Amino acid sequence: MNDIPAVRAPDRCELMAVFDRKYRRDQALGWGPRTRLRFDYFNPDDHYEALVASLVRPGIFWADVGCGRDIFPSNPDLAAELSRRCAVLLGIDPDPNIRDNPFISDRFEGLIEDCPTELRFDLITLRMVAEHVTDPGRSVAKLAALAKPGGLVVVYTPNKWSPVSVLAALVPNRFHHRCKRLIWEVEARDTFPTAFRLNTRKALASHFGAHRMEEVYFAYLDDCRTFSGLRPLNIAELWMQKSLRRLGVRYPENCLLGVYRKRA
Repeated sequence: MNDIPAVRAPDRCELMAVFDRKYRRDQALGWGPRTRLRFDYFNPDDHYEALVASLVRPGIFWADVGCGRDIFPSNPDLAAELSRRCAVLLGIDPDPNIRDNPFISDRFEGLIEDCPTELRFDLITLRMVAEHVTDPGRSVAKLAALAKPGGLVVVYTPNKWSPVSVLAALVPNRFHHRCKRLIWEVEARDTFPTAFRLNTRKALASHFGAHRMEEVYFAYLDDCRTFSGLRPLNIAELWMQKSLRRLGVRYPENCLLGVYRKRA
């Protein structure tokens, strides 16, 4: 059995390694990464990718739930490296986008609850998936069943009570892509209905705890990407985040990053 290391917050060196890999590939930083570095700010994706990189050991069995076309959409180099470390990388997603994923070794095109695999996994990841779960009881029960004793489930998702999530809950799903397209460059096929039934620390701990899975790491990740395509507004976001941090106040727009270990 492959040992999964103790879970801890990525340090600055690990975050910089992820940052350099994503943004310095052409040796010239764009204004966005350059500005974030000036504010010493790493976005939630950076934290998630650094954490997962620390957990993917050679020869492990890894399942990525809701993988779509990519493991890390903004960091394909790291996705390729980590996929090569695994004995198995199973992708699970009900959307046909999964057929375009070049990193997975095995694939199930369907809901996690219906996945028929008899394999058990050292690591299961859910990147921006929990907000789409409509039956958290069934979904978490299946995640717990697929995890090996001592195995980890990593959940990275928006906070239900962040302003963008609250707005998304109020706006009918049929209008979500139009709203997202006003700010971010996203394709319609990458916009999915949201439910926000598994998007608080309490809800996550409750559902995973019901299946003998304990929280071993949790972080609120400040998310200054709402206006990432609009330079003046993005700089204003970063100034506000920095000011609130000095006051010991959490930035209102944030994501959740939780890790749950299956008890032996």
